[in-house]
Amino acid sequence: MTEAYDIAVIGAGMAGASVAAELAPHARVLIAEAESLPGYHTTGRSAAFWAESYGGPAVVPLTLASGAYLRDHGMVAPRGAVHLARPQDDAAVEAFVASFTGTGVGIELLDRTAIERRVPGLRPEWTRAVAEPGCADIDVAALHQHYLALARRAGAELRTGARLEAAERKGEGWRLSFGRAGEVRARVLVDAAGAWADPVASLAGARPLGITPLRRTIAQLRTDPAPPADLPLVLDINGGFYFKPENGRLWLSPHEETPSPACDAAPEELDVAIAIDRFQQVVDWRIEAVERKWAGLRSFAPDRLPVYGFDPQCEGFFWFAGQGGFGIQTAPAAARLAAQLLLGLPRDAMTEGLDASLYSPARFG
Repeated sequence: MTEAYDIAVIGAGMAGASVAAELAPHARVLIAEAESLPGYHTTGRSAAFWAESYGGPAVVPLTLASGAYLRDHGMVAPRGAVHLARPQDDAAVEAFVASFTGTGVGIELLDRTAIERRVPGLRPEWTRAVAEPGCADIDVAALHQHYLALARRAGAELRTGARLEAAERKGEGWRLSFGRAGEVRARVLVDAAGAWADPVASLAGARPLGITPLRRTIAQLRTDPAPPADLPLVLDINGGFYFKPENGRLWLSPHEETPSPACDAAPEELDVAIAIDRFQQVVDWRIEAVERKWAGLRSFAPDRLPVYGFDPQCEGFFWFAGQGGFGIQTAPAAARLAAQLLLGLPRDAMTEGLDASLYSPARFG
């Protein structure tokens, strides 16, 4: 006999785990993960920071609404961030400040002396910066396991090695086939498949929204001197790099966004070389070794905002996708909002200030 669920969530990364944890107290939920381990792709490859400005002004409400939950559950630790600028970057600095003034993002302008106190060995051309004192590190693995545990305790079932192969609308529900992992029925299908969001939509007969996976590379470096433990997250105001300390090593990214098919992403040597070249133009530290490198996929809708809500044309198909690189830092509020939209629940203190229409799939027509 085919097992029946109220809701089938496709994907067990941060998106799938968090939304399942919010849904499971109210419904019978299946979490179907294609890989043998949940969080194998983007969730397991995150640079692990919470920055109020990340994702732009329209994402700020989700980030700020998630902050208290992350702090209350011990998932964040203070870090701070500085967006470095050179004299020719004055327009970028002013645009950044203008974008976030009045949004609730805490920012302050730093002069050269103030930057030097935060970033030792800084080369002379970096003369200005915008600081974000509220930036924090996120314990991504702990947050992911937290949500998986909440979902499990509320009765959700996790199936790994369960890649969706077919989805057919039957009456008031779905018949979903996972190949060797079996077949189930579900009233609602939630697309939390990250880089695979559009392919999952196509299987279900929904129109793909143009959610595009973009590759991002990180390299772990051993440097002399070693990065100070209290070094802030250091970013280029123009988006050319970022780096932060991690257990005595340095995590460095060229901040690239290279379109990619949905896949097990691997770093390109050229991207690592570009990152190192840019880093050497920022500080005078010596790189002793590239100890490891990896890449992940960050998936964006065409307008770079997340997509939360029922598809306007495909009955019983709910989008929870397109969360780019900000999906982890916004997980608490995003998952709570999605569950409220799906189940018709009232807003609460976390979500009452969120404008769900900004993130609705109906905005694409």
